[in-house]
Amino acid sequence: MAGYEIAILAIFCTVLALILLWLFLVAPRARKKAVSPFLRPYAHRGLWNDTVPENSLIAFRRAAERGFAIELDVQLSKDGEVMVFHDYTLTRMCGTDEKLADLTAKELGARHLAGTEEHIPTLKEVLAVVGGRVPLLIELKGESGNTALCPILSAVLADYDGQWCVESFNPLLLRWWKKHRPDVVRGLLSTDLIKEKRAGSKALNFALSALLLTFLCRPAFHAYDYHHPRRLALWVGIHLLGAAPVVYTTRDEATYRQYLSRGIPPIFDGFEPRS
Repeated sequence: MAGYEIAILAIFCTVLALILLWLFLVAPRARKKAVSPFLRPYAHRGLWNDTVPENSLIAFRRAAERGFAIELDVQLSKDGEVMVFHDYTLTRMCGTDEKLADLTAKELGARHLAGTEEHIPTLKEVLAVVGGRVPLLIELKGESGNTALCPILSAVLADYDGQWCVESFNPLLLRWWKKHRPDVVRGLLSTDLIKEKRAGSKALNFALSALLLTFLCRPAFHAYDYHHPRRLALWVGIHLLGAAPVVYTTRDEATYRQYLSRGIPPIFDGFEPRS
């Protein structure tokens, strides 16, 4: 074999190996039957509006009464209670310069949401209000490899008589569920962190945006920012490898209807979709 032929073969094998490695890194785990019950619109942080605060018991009650599945956020209080709250600080929703993780469940329960009488709820309170009427899409909050939230959340949900699945931007949190609760449907949240100019490690932001850490959690669905759909790994994961698509966050009826008509469940907030 001539030298140039050997060189071409070596290049071909190298390219093929890199493609296979990339596919290994970005491949989801398609679970069409398991994920099917969760492919429906979700009220983002409950059915809230100008007078009903997000992630409040009344927002969740309104969503359940109207038959909308619910997306909500969970993180741990100082004393290890699963709280339903989006931000890591109370500044935006409660007007106090405090970190949620620095306060106990009792202290957090005394904080009012957006100037209303609604308080920061525990997940147990939310489960009691929803009562299994609609599916729950539970976002795991956390920006490190600390998975303490996961086993506690699993224990809280152990006796809940309703449908639920988990999602997160953090593949390390989802990895816990892959390892310890593989029966639970999990989804990987993503956006283009580079275009969004997010703070933090550029290398990590690139890896998350390009879905190069998908192998850690093998999600059944991709929940992606509809502003940034043109990512090769996302397209391959959904259209070639069978992951279910979900989009976030639609904030008007037209966008909501656009994705519904394409068979892609939208996560919506700030309005109540027409029947």
